[in-house]
Amino acid sequence: MRLHGYHYVVPAHPKTATEQAALRALGLNEQTIERRKKYVGLAPDDIARVASIRQVVVDNVDKLVSAFFDFLSGFDEARVLLGYRELTDQARALKREHLIATVSGSFGLDYVEQRLELGLLYGRVGLETRLFLGAYYNLIAVVGRTILRDSGLPPNEAVEAFLAFERVAFFDISLMVDVLTAERERTILQQTEAIKELSTPVLMLRDKLLLLPIIGMIDTHRAQLITENLLHAVRTHRARVVVMDVTGVSTVDSRVANHLLQTVAAARLMGAHVIVSGLSAEVAQSLVAIGIALDGLDTVGDLMGGVEEAERILAQA
Repeated sequence: MRLHGYHYVVPAHPKTATEQAALRALGLNEQTIERRKKYVGLAPDDIARVASIRQVVVDNVDKLVSAFFDFLSGFDEARVLLGYRELTDQARALKREHLIATVSGSFGLDYVEQRLELGLLYGRVGLETRLFLGAYYNLIAVVGRTILRDSGLPPNEAVEAFLAFERVAFFDISLMVDVLTAERERTILQQTEAIKELSTPVLMLRDKLLLLPIIGMIDTHRAQLITENLLHAVRTHRARVVVMDVTGVSTVDSRVANHLLQTVAAARLMGAHVIVSGLSAEVAQSLVAIGIALDGLDTVGDLMGGVEEAERILAQA
């Protein structure tokens, strides 16, 4: 932060790849930023009004920062953010810059990028949107009391200045909520992808030999994931034999059974022989009952037998 006359200038931060991605994801540019200002009624006249309270905000900035984080400290949900000194120091420094910037009179792309940096930090530590809103509402109230008490402005001008600051705050909130929501959705997507990988693991037992253990219920969506992961692994590892173990599968309907048979056929087209092990009596009977043709399917009783058969095939290759 540098002081030029009476104007505080917050140093610009180079955009990280994450911030650039956030700008793109939220569709933020000069035009959309101006539209967001209109949503909250932030007008050119407000720039002069917030300028009139610049000094009182700067003089009390550390107290205002503490008000925000003191509120958070009363909730267990903020323990990640407040439990690590480095994270807390970074968040406090960014919040300090944020408060100085709210009375800088410039609310363009650079200002928005600052909000994104702070919002992304909150998102990474899992700060809930509702808790952020509570802490920010408390901060706005503290700012209002500070303006009325210390600005030296006539009461009506102090109220107008506070209302202008409040519009800036609402502009900020719209940005921060969008960032927190986007970060939460990104986290959920990552977790979903991780669950997919865990639910359909393809293990490499040795060169040219893969194991696909399938446990639990198989629906059409999971059957598709099994196919995709298996064929990708066959190509990646140049597998010659795959043992598909279904010991942990209690039931299979006709659509899933046909999908698995198509998986076996697709793997065969890619040069891999598939051995199905662990087919239970109940599943075998249900497949026969629903008329699934198992001709040409190489099956063995258990996983050990499947691996032994795979080793035999590889030895003959």
